Amino acid sequence: MQFYYGEKMPLRILDEAEFWKQQESEHTVVIRELVKNLEPRYVEALNEWESALTNTHQRVVRWIETVIRSPHRISPQLQHRVMELVRFCLHQSEQFIELCRIIRERSQAFKGNMTAQVVMNHIIRESEYFIGIAQTILYECRK
Repeated sequence: MQFYYGEKMPLRILDEAEFWKQQESEHTVVIRELVKNLEPRYVEALNEWESALTNTHQRVVRWIETVIRSPHRISPQLQHRVMELVRFCLHQSEQFIELCRIIRERSQAFKGNMTAQVVMNHIIRESEYFIGIAQTILYECRK
């Protein structure tokens, strides 16, 4: 991630969040499709997560529209609200990773599927990548 966006940095931050929330939402589908005999409790949890991640994605899109339409400089209040949303996205990704780890470790259907294990490790790494981006953004904005 580049930090040369200057005044429009909140827009760049939101672009990252938009991309990764969509990815995580799609990952819930990938997991369900890859492990056809996944236990119902995990299928239900993934369905709920798909909905939550989609809602967050839509929320991020609305904030992108707000930033785009902001005249001239982005106000400190708007910057603060964007950072709150980034914090929320970061924590949501941490919780999503936790669910992925639980499924990977506890699901009998999952344990017998080597492809699913490799894909799940990839999904976890991608969400961890977003967390790293979000943490960097939050740290840089505190300076």
